[in-house]
Amino acid sequence: MRKLVYYVGVSLDGYIAGPGGEFDFYFDCGPADRSAEPMDDMMAWITAEYPDTVPTHLRAQIGLDAPNRRFDTVLMGRGTYQVDTAVTSPYRHLKQYVVSTTIPGIDEPGVELVSGDPLALVRRLKKEGGMDIWLCGGGRLAGSLLPEIDELIVKSYPVVAGAGLPMVAGEFDPTHFVPTRSRSFGNGATVTWFTRR
Repeated sequence: MRKLVYYVGVSLDGYIAGPGGEFDFYFDCGPADRSAEPMDDMMAWITAEYPDTVPTHLRAQIGLDAPNRRFDTVLMGRGTYQVDTAVTSPYRHLKQYVVSTTIPGIDEPGVELVSGDPLALVRRLKKEGGMDIWLCGGGRLAGSLLPEIDELIVKSYPVVAGAGLPMVAGEFDPTHFVPTRSRSFGNGATVTWFTRR
């Protein structure tokens, strides 16, 4: 059966974005020596291991021509989908679902607006054939889908945001996950994999 995987970047204090949806502060992480490119080893890893998560318009810019390795479907909330309003189909190489009750419609082939129950959608998708399902964000959508999240891949950046959008927003519902491995990068970020206990 397909898994729902929340692959997400967070600050040390658990925020996926600032109060206004900003996430550029992650890219300021790295060594004090700014002559080095702090994101290089991490970006090389992402493009090699998770090329599916690189937006389609950026793939061409960086010369990435790789098949999907892990995901063939992506779920996004309104804030994640509308982070760049000029890009109406950010992951053309994936089946895209946008979960929102406030967007009146999406006129973009390959992007399906879901205004109903996201749990029902995920349960249906899990029964279908295919690769795993990537929960791209945001925190409120993650909170509503917590009962169906099978795995977390958390990219933890060495920065404290202080406020913003939490990784999971919702009702108090302690849900246990077990760390299975981790990896560190030159920019000080760490990726940790967790499976539901």
